[in-house]
Amino acid sequence: MLINLYSKCGLLDSARKVFDEMRERSLVSWNSMIGAYTRNGAEQQALSLFMNMHRQGNPFSEFTVSSILCACAANRDVVQSKQLQAFVIKVSMEINVFIGTALLGVYAKCGLIRDASQVFESMPEKSDVTWSSMVAGYVQNELYEEALMLFHRAQMMGLEHNQFTISSAICASAGVAALIEGKQVHAVLCKTGFGSNSFVASSLIDMYAKCGTIREAYRVFSSMSEGENVVLWNAMICGFAKHAHSTEVMILFEKMKQLGLQPNEVTYISVLSACSHMGLVEKGKRYFDLMIREHNVLPSVIHYSCMVDILGRAGLIGEAYDLIVRMSFDPNASMWGSLLASCRNHGNLELAEIAAKHLFELEPDNAGNHILLSNIYAANKKWDEVARTRKFLKESEVKKERGKSWIEIKDKVHSFMVGERNHPRIADIYFRLDNLVEEIKKLGYETDIKHDLHDVEHNRKQELLRHHSEKLALTFGLMCLPPVAPIRIMKNLRICGDCHSFMKLASSITEREIIVRDAYRFHHFRNGCCSCGEFW
Repeated sequence: MLINLYSKCGLLDSARKVFDEMRERSLVSWNSMIGAYTRNGAEQQALSLFMNMHRQGNPFSEFTVSSILCACAANRDVVQSKQLQAFVIKVSMEINVFIGTALLGVYAKCGLIRDASQVFESMPEKSDVTWSSMVAGYVQNELYEEALMLFHRAQMMGLEHNQFTISSAICASAGVAALIEGKQVHAVLCKTGFGSNSFVASSLIDMYAKCGTIREAYRVFSSMSEGENVVLWNAMICGFAKHAHSTEVMILFEKMKQLGLQPNEVTYISVLSACSHMGLVEKGKRYFDLMIREHNVLPSVIHYSCMVDILGRAGLIGEAYDLIVRMSFDPNASMWGSLLASCRNHGNLELAEIAAKHLFELEPDNAGNHILLSNIYAANKKWDEVARTRKFLKESEVKKERGKSWIEIKDKVHSFMVGERNHPRIADIYFRLDNLVEEIKKLGYETDIKHDLHDVEHNRKQELLRHHSEKLALTFGLMCLPPVAPIRIMKNLRICGDCHSFMKLASSITEREIIVRDAYRFHHFRNGCCSCGEFW
């Protein structure tokens, strides 16, 4: 059919001309034209054509409605999605598996995950696409535990998994850094035979890297026969970058070029990130130049953010600020946040105030920026400014993200916050932590109170630092895991300097490998040393 032919070539005007010139239009014709608009990103035209179709009294099918729902999903149009659901119920099509699947997909993409779940549960018949759409919907909305529960529910029902369901389950395991869950999904993947799919394998590499097992990630990468796939190489390079394996990042980058693979913008983000975390300023500049000159990759705001981070972490605060001022992009919150963090690390109060001012405008509800500036004031002993900042935080509606650490023990995730009181074994944990602190003190450890910037007494600062969430998670891991097992701790914020020193000494005295993933990177502690080389 000419409409479909023109649609596949992206010639929508020609397709519409054929459609308009038709003396009689069948349901297939309407569906083809609406589908052509939807597939080519012209969602508004698809919706307009459907409305004309309905007004003229033309019959429609589940394929018509499914296409329109896909258009709503692309537009994130909640209002029209709700109207379409009411229309579907009115014409008694809500039980149709195609329409139900499309509808829950729309709600998931619009962030209405409860509505998506209600549609899913109300469907009397569900296809494998329905299940994969719901699992993916939970992952899109960062409800990783719910995604894994639904995946296991499908397993218990004996449903056959497709590559999209498995890939979503792998992403969910990565989201909560649930290594045991991830390995179980990997086992399912091996049974189904989807492991050869490069996109599924990329998800698997990402999962193992995010769970702190970079060797397993590399094992998956090495086993892939599709070695000439940029997505796979990017996943592995990104994994190495997160684990501060800068040498491996650069080796893979060179191998990639030798194979004739073209590094893209994603590749360079990982390469520049690796340079940032290892303080490789000159190499970072060289790669940034190579990206533009040799591979014709136009630097995006993310690449510039990486360069700002490279310069700022190395103490070149003025140069980082000059780069922000000179670039053609409007600076984003990530850039100013990176500059503010660098100002904290290197004591530049003047530029800290400039960066904070921009952050307050870009992220008015982010309390973390106010807290970071407050910490810089505290480090400079400007207690009046600290008091003013904290008064603003107390009186305003901005909310601080509380520090949290979690550890997986026997297929269950245990979470801790500073001063934790709710864990069932918390008394034992505090007792064991106190003993561990005393043992580590024999190696010369002293609580470094400069990492607690509250204007409180010395003893109170020591108490606050001693009970940081990652120390509680470490202690629980030592209590529960076998002596040879590495301890993997995940954290939502940046690890503080005192906890970093504590983990190094703990790895030495316990003869354990301790892996901490914070908000920015992985730290591998072994024999009293950290993989970051004290640069983080």
